[in-house]
Amino acid sequence: MSDDGITRQNTHNTQNTARTSAAGGPLAGRVALVAGATRGAGRAQAVELGRAGATVYVTGRTTRARASEVGRTTETIEETAELVTAAGGTGIAVPTDHLDEAQVRALAERIDQEYGRLDILVNDLWGGEHLLATSVFGKKSWETPLADGLRILELGARSHVITAALLLPLLIRSDAPLHVEVTDGTAHSNRRYRENMYYDLAKNAPIRLAFGLGHELAEYGGTAVAVSPGFLRSEQMLSHFGVSEENWRDAIAHEPTFAIAESPRYLARAVAALAADPDRAKRWNGKSTSSGELARAYGVTDVDGSRPDAWAYFEDVIYGGKEGSPEDYR
Repeated sequence: MSDDGITRQNTHNTQNTARTSAAGGPLAGRVALVAGATRGAGRAQAVELGRAGATVYVTGRTTRARASEVGRTTETIEETAELVTAAGGTGIAVPTDHLDEAQVRALAERIDQEYGRLDILVNDLWGGEHLLATSVFGKKSWETPLADGLRILELGARSHVITAALLLPLLIRSDAPLHVEVTDGTAHSNRRYRENMYYDLAKNAPIRLAFGLGHELAEYGGTAVAVSPGFLRSEQMLSHFGVSEENWRDAIAHEPTFAIAESPRYLARAVAALAADPDRAKRWNGKSTSSGELARAYGVTDVDGSRPDAWAYFEDVIYGGKEGSPEDYR
């Protein structure tokens, strides 16, 4: 970009920041991208960042005109963007397949043109749930169809790498870059094998990404952290059990461990608090953490006022044989 281009861009950034700051909140003036914001924890994080005043680009493959391979049409990125705006932020929906480098480059160019920087990058890409029941759970790696195994790695690892590689040049322009990798499990919990080679690799890759990027972002005053929800009451999980958020406890009769489940807003509230923490680099850079640990650190609760810690419950009770109930870990 030429010097004249930089001057024009800086002027545009100032105008955008002023417009965003008018909303107020601890993240007013901040520009965020939540990659994989169609539903679940991604959607919730986008909304909570917006509630804190941020401008939030939300991306995903399911729009009101087209569904992704997940096959759900009940949640779209347009709806997520509207929820962000309704919460007090500015939601901007950009249909993006994060396995398509051209689309991700176009996304980066758009954010560059409109704001010239990125302050918060939440890498919450997945979309492989439909492969788990038939190709992962109860399967040895050689029993998993190779095409399905490789797709799991694309969805859970390659998409994260592409997104980080192409958005980090914008992120390091921030005065306090924050890169959040969202996965399933912490470094501690994932020391156990995650049932299937492909799934194990896919869910450990974001943890190592955060660890490595923590080293690279340190000189920019940045923070890279891997976060994990516990047993998530996502839209898909509720549908699987045939319940809603209002009567989710009815599913406990079919799956007793669902008693430790948490809403997507739990992790989202914790991540929003982390994003607003001026000391986050000292506390979290390069680390792996969970919704439960972040909730304790920042004093946030789930929507019912509880503070579930699913990973501690599984560690102590399910795997460790300790006496205790899910309610003891809420």
